[in-house]
Amino acid sequence: MHYIDTIIIGGGQAGLALSRALTDRNVAHIVLERGRVGERWRSERWDSLRLLTPRWQSRLPGFAYRGAEPDGYMTRTEVIDYLEAYAASFDAPLRTGVTVTSVRASGDGFVVDTDDGAWWARNVVVATGDCQAPLVPPWARELADDVHQVVPTRYKNPSQLPDGGVLVVGASSTGLQLAAEIHASGRPVTLSVGRHLRLPRTYRGRDIMAWLDEMGMLDERADEVRDLESSRSQPSLQLVGTPDRRTLDLRSAMAAGIRLVGRTESAQGRVVRFGDNLTEDIVAADLKLVRLRQRIDAHIASSPWAHAVSGVPPIDMTDIPEAPPSLDLAREGIATVLWATGFKRSYPWLHLPVFDERGEIRHDGGVATWPGLYVMGLRFLRRRNSSFIDGQLKDAGEIADHMATRRREADAAVA
Repeated sequence: MHYIDTIIIGGGQAGLALSRALTDRNVAHIVLERGRVGERWRSERWDSLRLLTPRWQSRLPGFAYRGAEPDGYMTRTEVIDYLEAYAASFDAPLRTGVTVTSVRASGDGFVVDTDDGAWWARNVVVATGDCQAPLVPPWARELADDVHQVVPTRYKNPSQLPDGGVLVVGASSTGLQLAAEIHASGRPVTLSVGRHLRLPRTYRGRDIMAWLDEMGMLDERADEVRDLESSRSQPSLQLVGTPDRRTLDLRSAMAAGIRLVGRTESAQGRVVRFGDNLTEDIVAADLKLVRLRQRIDAHIASSPWAHAVSGVPPIDMTDIPEAPPSLDLAREGIATVLWATGFKRSYPWLHLPVFDERGEIRHDGGVATWPGLYVMGLRFLRRRNSSFIDGQLKDAGEIADHMATRRREADAAVA
């Protein structure tokens, strides 16, 4: 058995960021990655994917974008190259192609079993990501066998889909982007809409993320929000990172010819039924957008350079047509259902009593309820941007500091 202070499980942005923070603090550790660096970006993302955040907003501990297009959006391959360069920049103690099979308590630490041997560690960090397994409703199995079903982690491009129309279920960032891409390929698309957060790509001459960053909204801490669980369950932003910096929302999708329906609630054979929530959810998203714009406008008004900012643009409030309560997929020519309904986390190898009723690891800002166990990279872990690449910058330092303090206290107790 091998012995080390800390084991990080996962070699994506969260695991690598913490590795750099621990390296800076001279904490001995290794990073175990089941595949390659940024494996999910390689094997579980669609071909045309770009980050929703500008390149400049990919700051990691000791590392930042230095290229010629800071306001553009990284492609999937750019993200992979970026993470590889980051790991090389500090010679991360990374072991790829190693699958963790079990983590269990052992004395004042843990035994971590892998397909490449066993380790004992004082600390274990779960950095396997916020978007692990696609979340598909249980009644999806009630659809007829000849209806093709696909999830975003298995979708690559429209050419892989069978001929015919597509029902995309879910209208947050993933669902909206894929609906637009599939529709642009010439296939008729129906988009099933639930709760969503509407945002413009740019506002008053700047990227919307630049305003949110400057105003400190993305840096809002978990202990500052009124309802943390509600904040963690918010849908992802309706944004797309294209070279032309266009805004993609439900009204632009509708104008392009995408049909909108309500939340998908059940299915039987080839019939899918929808809720009557469409107008209500769209109005709710519109109101949140109005309030956000007002906050940005107030921020601009109080700035000395307010005169240099462009004027307030109008908001598209085009009426939403009445949606049908159900669709017969065969009659509508819909051959595929794409489930863009979010993700869930799963830790079958973690043999510790740390899970809540939903199977999530109980933690306070990444510090789990079992001493020495930590999590990184989850939504609103410590801040509103904790699941972003950019969010690892501060989270990693604070988690590393907590580990260092724990080690000093343990050493003092022995002495």
